[in-house]
Amino acid sequence: MTSNNPEYTDELIVARVIDGDVDEYAKIMNRYEARLHRYVVYLIHDHTAADDVVQDSFIKAYQNLQGFNPTYKFSSWIYRIAHNEAMNAIKKNRRHMTNDDIETLPDVGYDQRIEEFIDSSILKSHVHACLAKLNPKYREVIQLVYFERMKYEEVSDILHMPASTVGVWLSRAKAQLKDICKQRGVKQ
Repeated sequence: MTSNNPEYTDELIVARVIDGDVDEYAKIMNRYEARLHRYVVYLIHDHTAADDVVQDSFIKAYQNLQGFNPTYKFSSWIYRIAHNEAMNAIKKNRRHMTNDDIETLPDVGYDQRIEEFIDSSILKSHVHACLAKLNPKYREVIQLVYFERMKYEEVSDILHMPASTVGVWLSRAKAQLKDICKQRGVKQ
């Protein structure tokens, strides 16, 4: 059985690690390292600190594999660990990095749907400046739904909130993001 086999699930790998095949944990790390790093960078805005948070998340996940409930998705569980570690890093450092060096946003029709706005290849490099201004809880929901392409139920598991609250926060995040981007130069 290879890691390319679609039946070689995260849960199967975890079961093998728990059964003593610790080398299998490298497969989990390979699957999630880039995704978790991207997620954590969005939360804390510091690539170097994100490296540490992701490493700490993998260590904590490995140490707590016995507590993983295989009836749930492993991805939600490891994202939750990364979320907690990122929040701890934010509390520890008490500084918010902003990206003031990013140029103002290009002129884009303000009436576009926010999903198209975020996915626009022209704005991908600039949207971080707007996201940095969002309330962190809303920024996280935007990041999980649009950048990590997670369903509300997965986000609900990660953030420990009802899926309906995810929807409410996402709606509020979109409204705030529109206002912030408008202030940064996107014309109506």
